[in-house]
Amino acid sequence: MDIVDVPGAKLYYDIRGSGPLLLLIPGASGDARPFTALAEHLTAHFTVVTYDRRGFSRSSLDGPQDYSRRLDTDADDARRLIEHTGHRTAIVFGTSSGALIALHLLTRHPEAVGHLVPYEPPALRLLHDGQHWIDFFHQIYDLYRSSGIAPAMTLFRERTFVASDGYAMARAMDLSNPRVRANATYWFEHELRQYPAIAFDLDTLKRHAGQVIPAAGHQSQGRPCYRATAELGALLDRKLIELPGGHVGFATHPTEFADRLREFLEHHAP
Repeated sequence: MDIVDVPGAKLYYDIRGSGPLLLLIPGASGDARPFTALAEHLTAHFTVVTYDRRGFSRSSLDGPQDYSRRLDTDADDARRLIEHTGHRTAIVFGTSSGALIALHLLTRHPEAVGHLVPYEPPALRLLHDGQHWIDFFHQIYDLYRSSGIAPAMTLFRERTFVASDGYAMARAMDLSNPRVRANATYWFEHELRQYPAIAFDLDTLKRHAGQVIPAAGHQSQGRPCYRATAELGALLDRKLIELPGGHVGFATHPTEFADRLREFLEHHAP
């Protein structure tokens, strides 16, 4: 178990493999565990770092948090973790909320990013119907507050993702597990409404567009996160790449996902 102290938190992380540094930033659960199989398939080619984001699972908070700038803090955590490993830059893969963090890392600390793969970021303000989805996520939060985690998560999965993703997410969410409940609560309170509504610094992203490899799951076509990724690619003049599976393809199809991701990274990254 490896821990790095950062301002306001202690981050749990794992490092394995050899080769160029590849940082994997988790999504809504904030937990590194869904990356386990993917990371194992990548360690022959990369030094893979996975971690629990602050406030989730094994990464504890240390003192008061400034939730008004939480995305800044998440991006700073990623940069500090890269530096802690003894590297100046990393290839960065972020999924869902983690992809939003990865994009913000590029705008805030571009020197820390070699290449960036934002996988299905819920950058909803890029969509013509983005406000509809932002309003829907607020409705999900209200349902969570009135009826609890389970019904809110069910509606969220059914409306936002393809059925295969929803099934995989439901299987992974054992609400009898205190860790899972705590992670879900933290996400509902501090991320569900806040992160998808973020307006990115597109001018800065465009200056670093050559570092960005937008990616989405083949099965996610037509869903909001796929569409937002496609819009991001169009704005940056970067071709969208498709990877196996859907929104959680890295967990449901880890071998095929790792092989395709590696092929794209070896083509694009040094």
